[in-house]
Amino acid sequence: MKPKTTYIAAAVGIGIIVLAIFYMYSADQAKNRGKIFGDNLQTIQDELKQIQVEFYSKKTMLEERTMTQEEFAEFSKIHIEKMKQILAKYDALLPPESFAKSVELFKLSTQKQLESDQYLMQWIATNDTSDKIRSDSLFQESFEDEMAALESYNKAKNSAGQN
Repeated sequence: MKPKTTYIAAAVGIGIIVLAIFYMYSADQAKNRGKIFGDNLQTIQDELKQIQVEFYSKKTMLEERTMTQEEFAEFSKIHIEKMKQILAKYDALLPPESFAKSVELFKLSTQKQLESDQYLMQWIATNDTSDKIRSDSLFQESFEDEMAALESYNKAKNSAGQN
């Protein structure tokens, strides 16, 4: 082989090795970004669950008369702010494209949960049955959106795992 041909073959070989390393690095980085996204989404969902457990616990305390309506109203203001903070956390997520729909549905579910809670608070304050009905309806929609979000998330996760 001529020296020029040897150099070209070596350069091509090095190029292939560099491309393989770059591909492996990129795939590894994508996997890391996906894990970070999944962990952040799980953290948001865990916080949301805790906030809702606390809210319904306070509602039970109100029903059992171990909390006054004024105390519940004060707690409710804090609850609304926490829910708004959760909604903002969805906007801060950087989901891979295949997970964007599930994040959108999780956020929609949370928005409807917030609205449901607000109508429930209004019903407690005014005893207007239409507020309770609207709260229950939004709660059901929130649940349905969350189930759709979970289904979408699992589909995206399964298809990402097959690649």
